[in-house]
Amino acid sequence: MKSSLSLAALTVAGTVVADDYLYSKRLAKRFVDNDGNYNVSFFHINDVHAHLDEFASSGTTCEDPEEGCYGGYARIKTKVNELREQYPDNLWLNAGDEFQGTLFYQYYGGEKIAETINDLQFDAMTLGNHEWDGGDEALGEFLLNLTFPVVSCNVKSEVEALNETIKNYHIFQDHEIAVIGATTPTTPGISNVGNKTAFLDPVEEVQKAVWEIRNETDVNRIILLSHLGYDEDQELAAQTEGISLIIGGHSHTLLGDMEDAKGDYPTIVNDLNGHEVFIVTAYRWGEYLGAIDLTFDDEGHALAYHGAPIHMDNSTRLDEELDGKIQEWAEAFADFAAEVLGETDSVLVQETCQEGDCLLGQVMADAMFEYRFNQTEGTDEEPDLALINAGGVRAEINEGDITRGEVLTAFPFGNAIVELQFSGEDLRRVLEGAVSYVNQFNDQEITSWFQVSRGVRIEFNPDNEAGSRLVNVTFNGEAIDDERDYRVVTLDFLAGGGDNIFVATDDFITLDTQDEVLTQYIVARTPLSPELAERVVESDEEPSEDEGGEDSESSQSSEGGEEEGSDGEDGPPDAAGMLAIPLWTAIVGATVAMLAM
Repeated sequence: MKSSLSLAALTVAGTVVADDYLYSKRLAKRFVDNDGNYNVSFFHINDVHAHLDEFASSGTTCEDPEEGCYGGYARIKTKVNELREQYPDNLWLNAGDEFQGTLFYQYYGGEKIAETINDLQFDAMTLGNHEWDGGDEALGEFLLNLTFPVVSCNVKSEVEALNETIKNYHIFQDHEIAVIGATTPTTPGISNVGNKTAFLDPVEEVQKAVWEIRNETDVNRIILLSHLGYDEDQELAAQTEGISLIIGGHSHTLLGDMEDAKGDYPTIVNDLNGHEVFIVTAYRWGEYLGAIDLTFDDEGHALAYHGAPIHMDNSTRLDEELDGKIQEWAEAFADFAAEVLGETDSVLVQETCQEGDCLLGQVMADAMFEYRFNQTEGTDEEPDLALINAGGVRAEINEGDITRGEVLTAFPFGNAIVELQFSGEDLRRVLEGAVSYVNQFNDQEITSWFQVSRGVRIEFNPDNEAGSRLVNVTFNGEAIDDERDYRVVTLDFLAGGGDNIFVATDDFITLDTQDEVLTQYIVARTPLSPELAERVVESDEEPSEDEGGEDSESSQSSEGGEEEGSDGEDGPPDAAGMLAIPLWTAIVGATVAMLAM
């Protein structure tokens, strides 16, 4: 059993600072300790999602730094420069998902992100799934502008710019360390990948890269820079051999000793040969900077570590030169982003959307349902429910004024509203797949939880086998009927197979964009006073034997309180309770279209 070295932890302003992770002064400027073991420091970040500027705790623009602001590449630059000077034997690594999340990406594409991360002087980066949000060609243009290596061993592309820039691994000769990259193979289903780019099994490709490095070079210290997710990193570590450290991203996992941490920093897993693999990741948006030092033996195995994430709060100053550039870039969209659309009496929570019902997910689903109901009221085309993927809800909206910038930050993808039609029987299978995380039509994994509109109650038993978890579905208290048709309002991304909730189809017409639909809803219903409702709930019951008709024991929809404009009742409000919402002017539409480019 390899031991962990322990140095005193320092605290500044009540937050843990990673001064216990590096060497004692005796070893601070040396590659080799007195026992002949190699020491090197790794600084890392992941899932910044275009948060170039510092931000409030919700992930939105920092309006009052004195109340607490986090992250921002100007702050990160200051800290990394300090660390690299203090501990010169280091590698500074980026685990991907620089794209998508704020107006810096929506307005500028990858241009300002490339300029910023070049300024940070990363040693290497792997690619996240969101790097493909603009497609292969846009990603290729972005990568050609970077000044450091990009690694991902399981991405194979015939697109010239991607083929030229993406390497399986990079060897840092000064440190005799190889850094392999890997990207989540779910990327084609959750981003905009072209048919000339393929994603292979990362376990097989990482192991091939390890063997190639050991057989064809004299390097035996091997690191994996991963955008697979925390659970997947642990599985890969256990299924391979030869890796000492995995620096991860994708799952936005908080590791460390702080409140709400999901695991240890580092998390330690034994590989196929029984050697310890240290796994680290640094949450999201640049709120934390990961920092870990490893001691390697002659065979490249990690012997010991010192490590802790550093909280990027106000105790670290902003680099003035970089911050000046970022503020100048932000001025181009400041007025548009600052437009107040309405207000909310409650914090529209995002963080729990992948775990169950969440307030912002419910408000968005309600907005989509109401939008389509307004268009079809009084006809036989009225919708029955709206369904969105939880992964598309990106940041909470604070209590008080709601700005256009907050809406675009919460829903940045520019997805369009569409409507799909299913028989009751097929809709039941869709929902069974959603609660089982396995699509019941193609037996493939579903990669996101979901949120539904009011009036819908879905009960499921998580203890049952996948495919047999759905207990009951009601619409306004009436059990789902296998023999009738249901209209589902959703997103073009999901209809096209994104997250695999639905079987991919192109048989739909696109309507307004998701952010504009939410904007219309806010303007019409301000102030919002939503309460979290029980819509998708766990149950210890078993599925009804009479699944195709009325269920005498079906639960009535229980929404946990009145929602905005619902008049205290579930389902579509009557005509007097609905507000007709006009389409936006062509000028505003053109502005939104520009931001989505």
